[in-house]
Amino acid sequence: MNMSMPAPSSPVILLNPKDNVSVARAVIPAGTVLPGSNVVARDEIPSGHKISTQPIEAGEPVLKYGQVIGTASASIQPGEHVHLHNLAMQDSDVTHEFAVDGRPTPLLPEAERRTFEGYVRPNGDVGTRNFIGIITSVNCSATVSRAIADGFNRGGGLAGFDNVDGVVALTHGTGCAISTKAEGYEYLIRTLSGYAKNPNFAGILMIGLGCETNQIEPILEKFGLAEGPMLRTMTIQRLGGARKTVEIASEIIREMLPVANAMQRTTAPLSGIKLALQCGGSDGYSGISANPALGYAADLLVQHGGTAVLSETPEIYGAEHLLTRRAQTPEVAQKLMDRIDWWRDYTVKNGAELNNNPSHGNKAGGLTTILEKSLGAVAKGGTMPLAAVYEYAELIDQSGFVFMDTPGYDPVAVTGQVAGGCNVIVFTTGRGSVSGFKPAPCIKVATNSEMYEHMQDDMDVNCGGIVTGDDTIEAAGQRIFEAVIAIASGQHTLSEDFGFGDNEFVPWQIGAVT
Repeated sequence: MNMSMPAPSSPVILLNPKDNVSVARAVIPAGTVLPGSNVVARDEIPSGHKISTQPIEAGEPVLKYGQVIGTASASIQPGEHVHLHNLAMQDSDVTHEFAVDGRPTPLLPEAERRTFEGYVRPNGDVGTRNFIGIITSVNCSATVSRAIADGFNRGGGLAGFDNVDGVVALTHGTGCAISTKAEGYEYLIRTLSGYAKNPNFAGILMIGLGCETNQIEPILEKFGLAEGPMLRTMTIQRLGGARKTVEIASEIIREMLPVANAMQRTTAPLSGIKLALQCGGSDGYSGISANPALGYAADLLVQHGGTAVLSETPEIYGAEHLLTRRAQTPEVAQKLMDRIDWWRDYTVKNGAELNNNPSHGNKAGGLTTILEKSLGAVAKGGTMPLAAVYEYAELIDQSGFVFMDTPGYDPVAVTGQVAGGCNVIVFTTGRGSVSGFKPAPCIKVATNSEMYEHMQDDMDVNCGGIVTGDDTIEAAGQRIFEAVIAIASGQHTLSEDFGFGDNEFVPWQIGAVT
């Protein structure tokens, strides 16, 4: 994608010379003449929306980023607003056309690589935070687990343990009435075991009801989790009810707290960072400003030895060729295509389509089709070779730029990435997002200055200057990279200052509930 940026005086951004639409920097009144052309705005063009710069006949492709984002559903004249009323989705026709990159990840010399201050765990993984986690095996133990966590976070139980970030209750709505042979069960237990291993936790307490389908012992056995002083398990039924469970669990956590509190940050290489790349509440500027800036930051992290994890498979649909051609091996490319094929089958079985996305807010912000959204979303992944593709919540054991198969729904996608080992999140947004994702800190990046200023209590980084021409992708990307290092080293995000992140643990639920 050749993202040439015109002079700031222009009311539109032409992203590629091949394009037959441009993007409005701000609201363009009807009658406005676009500089350097004879194009006159026939309609008022909302900020972030598309305006045609050439005649486009019905059935002809509409190009943005130099790529097809759909076909004209009606004849479009130069200067017309291009959106839902005259632009239609078309199926991706590039899904099985890919070349393999084959090049190794271009790492900087070791002496030039940056470091951060993190918690080095006994297995060598590095935490960016120091939480104690309560993992529930089933919804039936959720209320008890929240009561235990609240007793510490709000009841003064953490007094004197300043080096412990908090107690997190990871509750969810499943764990029973599911088949242990189903795909959804595999996703659930991978997620729970992945959180138990995430290096942002110093200690873990797993709590079940006792009679649920999702028993704790098989999870420990399958994923090599051994009970010890900092990994304990219990069931409410075995202990004699809710009140006794709260009392005993609270005592166990009190035993963990001095051990966790004694852990100190030490200097660690950036190979200890696994960065989740996310976007939500996207707008017409996402693929122009914040997403490519995050891609630049992701490239820097990878060159310094770290790992950047792109996800949200339905939101790369139509742009998957931009990833498969970067795959280091044919097997990596094929695994990504296999996941795309799985999603085609999955959506058909459930009476849906991949173009159910963009969401209402995305469309209000100027995005029309999933192809358009995908081309902008892929920009978060930068330019590094694609080293691996993982299924949902699989443990990420390969450094560099990798992909994880997840839904596009942000809480579910981030849950999978954190289960895979991600310890920092960067979340770009154009409409605004206030989510947190304990135990991983979440850096919010605004795509436009208007939203950044309106929601400045929630936004950590502003990339809106790229839209106005006052900033560059490279400079904004460097700021994001520096923010990742600072926050991985202990600096708080704005979401953390609000205490957000207790409600965004959402394992992917698929399959029948019986």
